[in-house]
Amino acid sequence: MISKNRIKLIRSLEMKKKRQETGLFVAEGPKLVNDLWPHFECAYAAATDVWLRRHGEEDLRRRTTEYDIVTEEELRRTSLLKNPQEVVALFRIPTQGEPPKEETAQRLCLALDDVQDPGNMGTILRMADWFGIETVFCSPGCADVYNPKTVQATMGALARVQVYSHPLPDLLRHLPADVPVYGTFLDGQSLYTQSLEQRGIIVMGNEGRGISAEVAQTVTHRLRIPNFPPKRATTESLNVAVATAIICAEFRRRA
Repeated sequence: MISKNRIKLIRSLEMKKKRQETGLFVAEGPKLVNDLWPHFECAYAAATDVWLRRHGEEDLRRRTTEYDIVTEEELRRTSLLKNPQEVVALFRIPTQGEPPKEETAQRLCLALDDVQDPGNMGTILRMADWFGIETVFCSPGCADVYNPKTVQATMGALARVQVYSHPLPDLLRHLPADVPVYGTFLDGQSLYTQSLEQRGIIVMGNEGRGISAEVAQTVTHRLRIPNFPPKRATTESLNVAVATAIICAEFRRRA
């Protein structure tokens, strides 16, 4: 049986303030929780008999020192999801280190300039994982990567993608001069006609404002995803997560 205080704690972690106070974040569902267990310290888990029949209580003991076996009704009252999924876990938020300067100069990385929708943030991290982009820099104005909606949308990518919160102008200005910085703009050059390296940083902007003026000054290659046909009236812009997927796919196609 799970206590009322435990339920209250888990549900409070929807709020960034509570995540910062406790140093904990929530993950739900067998696949997501299983993906995160090897990479984050688990502080607590609540699992149903359905989960236990597949994994066993011994597996739960190996993963965390604190856990409860709960009924589906208890899980429903605990879960932040509309449709609870067998297991809820609390993981400790790791301490962030310094951005890896050498890796940034040699690999393809993403930088997100005030991407504020948690779903977009999580989907972009999932896209980064799919395309082998292991480092993502987020401006301080981005959605919290440990927001429950973001965590769920990553589908486990948090286990493989390193995310750093860092002021982007400072980061980009201090890159070696030969490291390309790509950015998406409505007046940029077609993505499909430009030379694309398999290193550097791809900057994606805010859902409404795009890339900020200060960050735009550091961009060395201005790209555009062309609509089709070119002169046809169309929507003003693409969703930032969709645009990220298109751009990453084109970079990797050239590899």
